[in-house]
Amino acid sequence: MKKQIILSGFLILGLWMLTLSCSASLRNLDISKPILFPSAPDTARIQFFMNISNSLDVAGRQTAFSHYVTGDEEGKPIIKPYGIGAFKGKLYICDTMLPGLEIINLKSGQFKYFIPEGPGELKKPLNCAFGEDGSLYVCDVGRNQVVGFDRKLNYLFALGDGKSGRPTDVQIYDRKIWVCDLQAHQIKVYDKDSQQLLFTFPEVKKATPQYLFSPTNISVRGGKVYVTDTGDARIKVFTDRGRFIKRIGGFGKSPGFFVRPKGLTTDNDGLLYVVDAAFENVQMFDAQGRILMYFGGSKKHAGSMWLPAGIEISYELADFFKPYVFSGYVLKYIIAVSNQYGPNKIGIYGFIEPKKK
Repeated sequence: MKKQIILSGFLILGLWMLTLSCSASLRNLDISKPILFPSAPDTARIQFFMNISNSLDVAGRQTAFSHYVTGDEEGKPIIKPYGIGAFKGKLYICDTMLPGLEIINLKSGQFKYFIPEGPGELKKPLNCAFGEDGSLYVCDVGRNQVVGFDRKLNYLFALGDGKSGRPTDVQIYDRKIWVCDLQAHQIKVYDKDSQQLLFTFPEVKKATPQYLFSPTNISVRGGKVYVTDTGDARIKVFTDRGRFIKRIGGFGKSPGFFVRPKGLTTDNDGLLYVVDAAFENVQMFDAQGRILMYFGGSKKHAGSMWLPAGIEISYELADFFKPYVFSGYVLKYIIAVSNQYGPNKIGIYGFIEPKKK
């Protein structure tokens, strides 16, 4: 009995040590030489914090005991990320080569794979989105469907017959499921509860400005629908009723133009972020669609990008990074950008503002 008590004590101590070893260490976070965009003398607006390419970038090097328990010495890699989602302080990475999602909790240091089986099996997950209730929606171009899961990641349904259409991105807004359909050149809007098709847009021909040549990504916020039309190198903006508002950008090499636009998102104030895989950067626009600045770049320095694809904003994760903000600035939210190639898979940036005097 005494021997069992001693062994139990060692087990409890070991599990406690394992918990400590799994707390987020951010081992590659170096704030001694902050990377800021734009560079001085301009006022900084974006700070680069870190890259995440492996579970060890989140949890840090394991103790001998944790290796004994988990057997995970080299860590779990992010293979080929594309779309990114954020919910309750966690990042969800669509990995087209997994095939599944990496789930990253920076606060606890947890990193795990989500690879569903059975009817929820994923083949090539491209983008994802969350409902207010925590339900997860994954746009899978391998299945040619949007696959729904509940907040506990149990399979719910598959949207689409897997044969017609070509869904590339999904968003949840106003209790509706908004889907980019590359083949139909439209946005399809479904009822979130019944999965019944409600309406599609735009209903136009190629000669019109609002026509979607290759709709690949979508962001819906504040009554507006932002669509990346990769085939036209523009962002096209509609109301949430499908009425066309304007176009942003066009083919070009100057700031404010695009070559290969992909992921996009907006913040609570209407700032628009657009990833360009050719420029290997993210461009920022104001609520009127005017270019503000860009960050990233392909010079392969800290904070650069490698064929970026997806982008996501998280206000909840800002608290975790506030201790690492450049002196004299405050952090508003975190921006996560995926890189399909290169050594750095997920870049973590922050939107910063000068402290008010």
